[in-house]
Amino acid sequence: MRIPAVRPGRSERQFSALRVGAKRDGAQGSTGGSFDLAPSEIEGWVEDAKRGMENSLRANPLDIREHYEKQLKDLQDAYGEAMLEQRARKKLQAQLDGKDGI
Repeated sequence: MRIPAVRPGRSERQFSALRVGAKRDGAQGSTGGSFDLAPSEIEGWVEDAKRGMENSLRANPLDIREHYEKQLKDLQDAYGEAMLEQRARKKLQAQLDGKDGI
């Protein structure tokens, strides 16, 4: 929880009261109290979220790019092989049709 800063016109006593209230609310888990949730449960959720964010930051964009470039190259190679095979079959079929006609 954020502790408010001292602003002009606010007395030191008011600031101390706010600070103590902020610390107390944070320690007791004011959100958990109003929704019948244990502070440890909320802290567990926060830790899970932090771990998820760390994992997403670990994915290096260059690694992802390399992965997609490799996948694209593999697909292009497969397409090229299929085109060569199709061309070879057409030539073979044309030769077979030519021999049958003689």
